[in-house]
Amino acid sequence: MKILAIDGNSIMNRAFYGIRLLTTQNGEYTNAVYGFLNIILKLKDEFNPDKIAVAFDLKAPTFRHKKYAEYKAGRHAMPDELRPQFPIIKQVLSEMGAAVLELEGYEADDILGTLSVMFSNEQDSCVIATGDRDALQLVTESVSVVLTATKAGRPETIVYTPDAVREKYLVEPAELIEVKALMGDSSDNIPGVKGVGEKTACKLVSQYHSIDKIYEDVEALETTPSVKTKLANDKESAFLSRWLGTICKEVPISRESVLNTNSDLSALKSTMMRLEMNKLIDRMNLKSVEIKTEVPTEAPKSDITVMEDDDADINGCAIAYNDGVLCAVRDDIAYIITDEIAKKVETAENLIMHDIKSAYHTFKSQKAFNVQSDIMLAAYLLDPDRSEYSVESLSLKYAVAPREFDEENADLLQKADLIYRINECLQEKIAENGMENLLNEIEIPLAYTLYRMESDGVLVDKNGIEDFGKSLENEINEITEKIYTAVGYEFNLNSPKQLGVALFEKLGLPHGKKTKTGYSTGAEVLEKLRYDSEVVDDLLRYRTITKLKSTYCDGLLRVVSDDERVHSTFKQTETRTGRLSSTEPNIQNIPVRTQLGRQMRKFFKASDGCVLVDADYSQIELRVLAHIANDERMKQAFISGEDIHTTTASQVFGLPEDMVTSEMRSRAKAVNFGIVYGIGAFSLSKDIGVTMSEAKAYIDGYLSTFSGVADYMQKVVEDAKKTGFVTTTFGRRRYLPELSMSNHNMRAFGERVARNMPIQGTAADIIKIAMNRVLS
Repeated sequence: MKILAIDGNSIMNRAFYGIRLLTTQNGEYTNAVYGFLNIILKLKDEFNPDKIAVAFDLKAPTFRHKKYAEYKAGRHAMPDELRPQFPIIKQVLSEMGAAVLELEGYEADDILGTLSVMFSNEQDSCVIATGDRDALQLVTESVSVVLTATKAGRPETIVYTPDAVREKYLVEPAELIEVKALMGDSSDNIPGVKGVGEKTACKLVSQYHSIDKIYEDVEALETTPSVKTKLANDKESAFLSRWLGTICKEVPISRESVLNTNSDLSALKSTMMRLEMNKLIDRMNLKSVEIKTEVPTEAPKSDITVMEDDDADINGCAIAYNDGVLCAVRDDIAYIITDEIAKKVETAENLIMHDIKSAYHTFKSQKAFNVQSDIMLAAYLLDPDRSEYSVESLSLKYAVAPREFDEENADLLQKADLIYRINECLQEKIAENGMENLLNEIEIPLAYTLYRMESDGVLVDKNGIEDFGKSLENEINEITEKIYTAVGYEFNLNSPKQLGVALFEKLGLPHGKKTKTGYSTGAEVLEKLRYDSEVVDDLLRYRTITKLKSTYCDGLLRVVSDDERVHSTFKQTETRTGRLSSTEPNIQNIPVRTQLGRQMRKFFKASDGCVLVDADYSQIELRVLAHIANDERMKQAFISGEDIHTTTASQVFGLPEDMVTSEMRSRAKAVNFGIVYGIGAFSLSKDIGVTMSEAKAYIDGYLSTFSGVADYMQKVVEDAKKTGFVTTTFGRRRYLPELSMSNHNMRAFGERVARNMPIQGTAADIIKIAMNRVLS
């Protein structure tokens, strides 16, 4: 029996500080839970345990506090954003079938120590996962300790066996208690011997093995007089520290409390959906698990009438369809329709649907449907932070329990029924939030617009792309050979480690900063080296061309259909601001600022007898800012047809417009767009290559010139703190729980979003309106 024993408090803390604050749309903090689950899933994959037990501390004093009141004194209070995540992770662990263990008077370490003995014999083994090195004293031949950390949201682990402990500390694992007795532990307020650090403590214990031996004759020790004095002065403290640091292995818990646990996958999936952790649902193999819903709802009506009627009037019905069958539900009537279902949908009025764009593709529609509501789009407007909007997840969120049907097409009937009743909840909330026009006049019509765009696709010159790719391949080979010649040997140009060695060891270039994994060779580092070696320019060129070839040439060719068109998918519910995203391929991201990028765009062409029109708004976000902020000076600049960047430079630098240099205009442009995105002096200084004080002066000068913008920036944040959200001109909302967080960085992020989202979101809405009108 292999047990994975986890230090719950330690892992939760490390996960919390390793991942930026995350919340559900309802404001539940989830970053520690998310990080913890990523760690536990990684550990499960790595060690394949038979059972998992997770130990937690309780707030009550332990036996150590009762003997030494200063134990762990001075520790910072648990952050308000972390505290409520502990009940959540305990619930999730229980639903996973893990044993959740906690006992008043003992610490999580003591429970882990007890488990290490309980599952340490010929038949059992124990893997302890923690972020606390104290547990290393528990390592034996059958007990290993995995030290965990979370960096950039990714779990990292180091496994300690007896040999690994000996190699690092030069002592036996159990002797680490003696080391702590001497060196103490400031994080737990264990005093140790004042002035004795880890190196000295490890050396003494490796020689004498225990503080008992050390204190038999301090003067005879092979160490310096200074250390002997320190040891003699703090003998009592050393023995107290050993007692405090020794993990108890006799906590009154039973083997059965670990082994007799069962999972509840239905409840687990429900919890994970509530926490909006849909990627983890896939990773935990919960996708196909059926949820046994026990949510508050009206009792299911038993008298719902189901009819198989191809001539049924489905006006005002919610519909679901699959494999040539259409199910329609309205009030207490349900229809099953099998003949000409596409025609039924196209001619019906006031339909209620889920994901109308997919329906257009299914029925290959020639016109827009008469739709009363699309619950996916409505749910997106109400909660743009969600990662999915399936009928199943929405039924949980809005507490609509599925009703049972006995008919052959029960699943379809149930889905249509859920869509109908979920829509009743959503329509009420849409009306409360003043989003009827946004849903009915922008988003629902846009679904048909996007369907037409996806269906039509864009014609491409496939042969031209292939030839262009070959020319890029030739240039890549030439640059590669040139770099090899300069360095003196061949290596993998795409390996940061090998590249770092070539640049900073072989060529001896400056700015080499070595980390655990090698030298940093990012774009920012290489830019600083451009004047030190021609190789750097070649490398930057190599990276540009290889990315263009792999991402845009090779990537585009992979998705060209038989009709020689690319049919991108436009996602309508992906971003929090209302912007569209494009995938397979992302045709919104074809480069335009470089000559090579512009060359790539030439391969998109119009059909014979047609013209390809490229339209864009000029400085749309700045124009929206002028309108929303009602800044008279900025509005007048646009109305008069002035160049806004030159005007800004003139005002900020106090010069006539004809004296504004190109550099001044460039800096003013950076300030203009930076203001839209809530840029600060530090970021602006890096963007335009000036000091922070200069950047601050530019920002202050800008806000002084455009006082309406300054007032808007202040007021929009104040209003958002009161309401919890910001809105676009057309009523689109984004909720900002970050504004009430105790963490300064998260509050600052929330303030930047509060300033930017109404501008960016309004610009997105305007583009959508234009798209609908062009294709109407």
